[in-house]
Amino acid sequence: MRKVCVFLADGFEEIEGLTVVDILRRAGIETVTVSITEEKEIHGAHGIIVKADRLFEEADTEDADMLVLPGGMPGTLNLKAHEGLKKLLLSFDRQKKYIGAICAAPSILGELGILNGKKACCYPSFEEQLKGSEVVWEPAVTDGHITTGRGMGTAILFTLKLTEVLAGAETAAEVKKAILYEG
Repeated sequence: MRKVCVFLADGFEEIEGLTVVDILRRAGIETVTVSITEEKEIHGAHGIIVKADRLFEEADTEDADMLVLPGGMPGTLNLKAHEGLKKLLLSFDRQKKYIGAICAAPSILGELGILNGKKACCYPSFEEQLKGSEVVWEPAVTDGHITTGRGMGTAILFTLKLTEVLAGAETAAEVKKAILYEG
């Protein structure tokens, strides 16, 4: 079974984080939410409180197939400041293991050099932070082992791309049909 870790920080964009969890679980993919704070209780950018499955220190990421970063502010800045997460992202990139980031969060990948030579998209005004990438204006794009999305309004399409990467086009199409998504 495939496994995904979704990293949550105070100020994360709730729809971007929870859409990923919901759709991937519907696709039968083990999806674990991981708090980068010292508490499992995470405060979203719009006041929604979410309880993460694991703290960063107790999360088993060795067997994960993908890491996902939701955007939002100041959530993206909080993710970017976490040294352990940055090391983990660089390790996944070296191994060519899957990484997904949406909204402002692709800027973290740009800062780490993970987007070099890749097509990538992000929330408008963060494009210059996608260092080394070919910026595209698609709602979501996968290039190699990296998938990026533009923002909250593209969260379903972004997650369907993640589903396709991990479970195949047929599974992604089944989930798309089951949730009545017409985008």
